[in-house]
Amino acid sequence: MASYNRVILMGNLTRDIELRYTPAGTPVTEVGLAVNDRRKGQNGEWIDETTFVDITFWGRTAEVASEYLSKGSPVFIEGRLKLDTWEKDGQKNYKLRVVCDRMQLLGGRDGSGGSSNNANSGGGSARSTPRPEATSYSQSSASAPPEPDHHGGIGGDEIPF
Repeated sequence: MASYNRVILMGNLTRDIELRYTPAGTPVTEVGLAVNDRRKGQNGEWIDETTFVDITFWGRTAEVASEYLSKGSPVFIEGRLKLDTWEKDGQKNYKLRVVCDRMQLLGGRDGSGGSSNNANSGGGSARSTPRPEATSYSQSSASAPPEPDHHGGIGGDEIPF
């Protein structure tokens, strides 16, 4: 049987980014992500529940995260689950984490937390141009995403829904 390992999360960072490098020089950082869920309980009252997830960024994604994100920053993550195992004092330990393949920065540069309605906006280098409200960074893409077409395409009245 085939397997599929994808995770999509949106939440806020629980601590500031600490960028490190492997002995081979690859950038890496580990952060915590708080993901909130709100639901109605059996008695009709709202119940807020927060789940904390450990996320690992590699390469250019780790560098961009350390440059633009800090504690409380909203971020959208796509990645895969990875189970770490180790032995300490004769006892096996396990930790499930997410390895980030793609990250989307949300909110303004001032950390206001507002999100863009156009999730595909952006373009250009993250270091040389001001960051738009939502910019996507992918582990596998080395070049910047193409500029959005503001002069053509489907207009707001032509969308079928």
